[in-house]
Amino acid sequence: MKSKWLIPGIIGGVLLLIALSVIGGYNSLVAQRTGVEQSLANVETQYQRRADLIPNLVNTVKGAANFEQDTLTQVTEARADATRINIDPSKATPEQLQQYQQAQGELSQALGRLLAVTEAYPELRATEAFRDLQVQLEGTENRITVARKDFNDTASAYNARVQQFPTNITAGLFGFRTFPFFQADAGAEDAPTVNFGE
Repeated sequence: MKSKWLIPGIIGGVLLLIALSVIGGYNSLVAQRTGVEQSLANVETQYQRRADLIPNLVNTVKGAANFEQDTLTQVTEARADATRINIDPSKATPEQLQQYQQAQGELSQALGRLLAVTEAYPELRATEAFRDLQVQLEGTENRITVARKDFNDTASAYNARVQQFPTNITAGLFGFRTFPFFQADAGAEDAPTVNFGE
């Protein structure tokens, strides 16, 4: 009688272990993917914060006489391009992330040119509004750096989980895929010259 149920019992036990492993792997992948998506949303939030600061910066700079209109136009256009691109975290591809990063990089370069040109206008640099905006922009750039690093950290842990055995089987069954990383901006190896004129 006992031997009659031995083999079905073993098979049932193995199937139960497999089912528990799949359920556990699936749930952990969902939790980690949600963390990566949240990290990406945090990056976008910081970029949006920078984009929201720019109109005030441009308006403040416009108040300075004889300021180069071309520079302001470039910043405004770069901001428009950067805010036009949105990423769906659940479908983020390397190409989309690269396009998003490139648009944000072009905005960074335009802002850098704007701040460099303002060096020629001491009366502008002396205004409280301009100083406050510079400080806020600097803080935002730091937040963007931290948010991008956090995203890469969470994406790295998630990507490893997706590719490790036996979770890779569950990931393949349910369509979990790896996330791309933020890469260093072109020229990032050269330390920027920071001069707030103070």
